[in-house]
Amino acid sequence: MAHVLIVDDEPDLAQLIDFNLRDAGFSTQLAATGETALASAREHPPELVLLDLMLPDMSGIDVCRQLRAQAASREILIVMLTAKSEESDRIRGFEVGADDYVVKPFSVRELVLRLKAILRRGGVPQSSQAAPLALGALKLDLTAHRFYVEEKEVPLTALEFRLLGHLMTRMGRVQTREQLLEEVWGLSSSLETRTIDTHVMRLRDKLGPARALLETVRGVGYRIVEPSP
Repeated sequence: MAHVLIVDDEPDLAQLIDFNLRDAGFSTQLAATGETALASAREHPPELVLLDLMLPDMSGIDVCRQLRAQAASREILIVMLTAKSEESDRIRGFEVGADDYVVKPFSVRELVLRLKAILRRGGVPQSSQAAPLALGALKLDLTAHRFYVEEKEVPLTALEFRLLGHLMTRMGRVQTREQLLEEVWGLSSSLETRTIDTHVMRLRDKLGPARALLETVRGVGYRIVEPSP
């Protein structure tokens, strides 16, 4: 089972999460500060970081930004853990590379299931021998896990990479928010879907001059379309 780094300065909550993740078969490590978390990630890289937004020495946003800035930790899945539910806080997290968020208070059982789903979807969405996907100025290299716009590499989070790959392999077909939640996030379609809109917004910005290819079908979902002649 995957190794999870739990970053939270509330000892009771951190130990509760730690106990339940270990009981579910995960290996875990605890960190109560941002600096400790960054050092732990360097020494024993986890598959996933469960990261509290409010830490005593630096914000979870800064920790996330630093993890994404280093090649060795760029592919680690990051789930923000926060007491704040405002959309602006979620957008800030997604903007610096968070893959998902969980708002306190939460069900520990649901948290465990959610982390399992995120980890299950954390790999490359196609076989390791798949040919790159190309569309106009866009190229998604599934083998190397790299993305290019007009031949210039653009970094994507693991979730953004899966989302773009899912849409590009279904060219012109509308994907509902419920489909994306189940097939990309690996979560029940009965859960909220606003997080998808936020991710799509961030992904669209990274497409640069090709951003118009990622269309919103109002009231339904999203699709990738071919560029106009």
